[in-house]
Amino acid sequence: MSELNPPQIGPLLQRQRKERALTLQQLSALSGVSKSMLSQIERGEANPTFAVLWSLTRGLGIDFVALLGEGQATAGADSFIEVLSPEHTPTIRSADNSCRLRILSPPNLSGAIEWYDVEVAPGGCLDSAPHAPGAVEHFTALSGEFVIASGASRHLLKQGETVRYPVDVPHSISNPSEKPSRGLMVLLYGKSSKGRNAS
Repeated sequence: MSELNPPQIGPLLQRQRKERALTLQQLSALSGVSKSMLSQIERGEANPTFAVLWSLTRGLGIDFVALLGEGQATAGADSFIEVLSPEHTPTIRSADNSCRLRILSPPNLSGAIEWYDVEVAPGGCLDSAPHAPGAVEHFTALSGEFVIASGASRHLLKQGETVRYPVDVPHSISNPSEKPSRGLMVLLYGKSSKGRNAS
């Protein structure tokens, strides 16, 4: 999957932050992303997750519609139930359009726990760089099947099965079948990595 790597995204975020005369602490308060994580991203030492990027772009007011899709929550003024319609759910697509991730988790949980609706076309593959130390993904195949790779380990995941695997190493999710496959991915950061780094 085509990614925005740290050297590309770090200077962009730093420039946007400085243009708005914001300190790291102020952007942290606006975005919900920790100051230490922001510093690592700007220095190119952290690979931010899509959810973290979404939180930062919202905090900065950057228009990343082409990358993230439009996200806007709608809720009644007198209601405690927040509704996010399908068309307003932030959506990521790979460059070849074979992988789609819909960000289901709220921005304020970025860097702690994030969850995604993942759909991979036949033959598609979602490659990811290592996340922070101690990070673990939980992936459930809702339909079809997937090949889950984590470091040197691989597993064929069939519909209804769930796997848990470390993602502080290179990892990937691919669809070896001839039909689209859909799954639920939960990214859980370890205590040592919370607020530090993400992909």
